[in-house]
Amino acid sequence: MKTILFVKTSSLGDVIHNCPAVSDAARALPGAAIDWVVEAPFAGIAAMHRAVRRVIPVAVRRWRSSLWKPSVWSEIGAWRRELRAEHYDVVIDTQSLLKSALISKAASGTRHGLDRASAREWLAPGFYDVRHAVPRALHAVERNRQLTALSLCFDLKTSPDYGLHAPAAEKSGYVVLLTMTSRADKLWPEERWIALGREMRVPAILPWGSDAELARAQRISAAIGGTVLPRRNLEDLAKLFVSARSVVGLDTGLTHLAAALGVPTVGIYCGSDPALTGLYGAPHAKNLGAPGRPPDVAEVVQSLG
Repeated sequence: MKTILFVKTSSLGDVIHNCPAVSDAARALPGAAIDWVVEAPFAGIAAMHRAVRRVIPVAVRRWRSSLWKPSVWSEIGAWRRELRAEHYDVVIDTQSLLKSALISKAASGTRHGLDRASAREWLAPGFYDVRHAVPRALHAVERNRQLTALSLCFDLKTSPDYGLHAPAAEKSGYVVLLTMTSRADKLWPEERWIALGREMRVPAILPWGSDAELARAQRISAAIGGTVLPRRNLEDLAKLFVSARSVVGLDTGLTHLAAALGVPTVGIYCGSDPALTGLYGAPHAKNLGAPGRPPDVAEVVQSLG
């Protein structure tokens, strides 16, 4: 039985973009044991993948802020021992950052990653045993898939399969509006969200993650008669998405999660390029807008059908 370790730690969207590569590996090597190192807050996504045997959570973000504590070094040591308890035939670092390269170095097995012309950080390839060239201009999903195919010596012959499984649920009549994102230039004006909510004439649910996102969701919800939920974890949000009629969201990992679960999803792009990181390979997903050219309300309504 071949053993494979994927290293893709963060962020949420990047973790979701790695799922088709895991599906490719499982399809190309039936019976392979596939493990995944991922930041603890996103471990639920890796656990949703049907082909993943074991999820190995890592806490680099938390450890970095507390390296002066002996307890943190003890935790790191225990994590290293757990990781090295198994020898892997192939270790694939699809993150191509220095932090992920160091994680792959801690694993036992032949380490594969991107070469210096392809990697996001030029120091990372120095930690790999085998380096591969993958064009930077490809969508993130295809970069992960190509690196995996080169590392495991198989040809890509299928379209992306995210392989994610959320508990089945009956479809409901509500629409989920994901009005939050990580950068101000990715935001869609609140007046457009309000106009969209009024135009749709169906119940709207608005999740949130921070105090600022909660305040925005409350303002929009008050104007359209929507519902602002209590804060939820990724697993509960996945259940919420699969029951929804559709999801409309900004360039955020949750929008990618909805699309990956097969939910009809519209991605609104205002400050980032959907050609590189947009919704991709999902049968019921559409990207609207571009950097400096956010879509208008009519475009979104039309895409929702």
